[in-house]
Amino acid sequence: MKPLIHAEFRRLLATRMWLGTLLVAALLGGGLIGLLAIVGPENFQPPMPGLHTEAGVRAVLGFLGFTAFIPAAIGTLAVTSEYRHRTINFTFLFAPDRWRVLAAKLITYGLAGMVYGLVLSGSAAVALFGAAAARGVNLGLPSATIVELLTRLAVAMVAYTVLGVGMGALIRHQVAALGVVIGYLYGGELLLMMIPGVRNLYPWLPGGATAGLTDFTAVSDALAQQLSSEPVRLLPPVAGALVLLGYTALAIAAALVKPMRRDVV
Repeated sequence: MKPLIHAEFRRLLATRMWLGTLLVAALLGGGLIGLLAIVGPENFQPPMPGLHTEAGVRAVLGFLGFTAFIPAAIGTLAVTSEYRHRTINFTFLFAPDRWRVLAAKLITYGLAGMVYGLVLSGSAAVALFGAAAARGVNLGLPSATIVELLTRLAVAMVAYTVLGVGMGALIRHQVAALGVVIGYLYGGELLLMMIPGVRNLYPWLPGGATAGLTDFTAVSDALAQQLSSEPVRLLPPVAGALVLLGYTALAIAAALVKPMRRDVV
């Protein structure tokens, strides 16, 4: 396993995509949260609670959950790019035990997702505290709670990276796999929330579990207001983490089992 993991890290670091991804994480974490905090959620349309309230801080930080498609796409590319460029043939010739190859990818990109999550959360923390200090606003949550929320978010990014690897193993065509991952995470679950009855399943879906893990209720509250209905009750943070862990386990199983049961070409 060590040579395979080493090879995966060399492959990852040899491309510009990884540096670009870290830059995007810093820009999203620092730029997006900094902008939202400077403008003030109370000035949004429709207005939201200000940063001096607990709900306002949670709402602003929760917007980072919408960036989960980025680590998911990275995990998907980890597998589909090899099929697209046909390097997977040489990889499996070098390491005939396919489960070892996929396990190495899961470990490598799981760690990469952790780095992404830490950069995203760390830059968001700097931007939030800096903007609050610049505006002279006392944040509605203690610093320790904010750090805890951002840590949960970083853990969710690891899970989405692994989910992406699993989707890449299931759908080898790169464009199709990216379309499914990004389309589902970016809009699929929101559309489901608009369907009466079906939207009650939202807390058990990956996005809903992430919202429960990070205590981000702004989306479900906004949709409930638009539909004149009660907000969907999200799972508690621990339950959301367990559901997300379950999806991660399914992705790992898919990534390890499916490629061993079909031809490469």
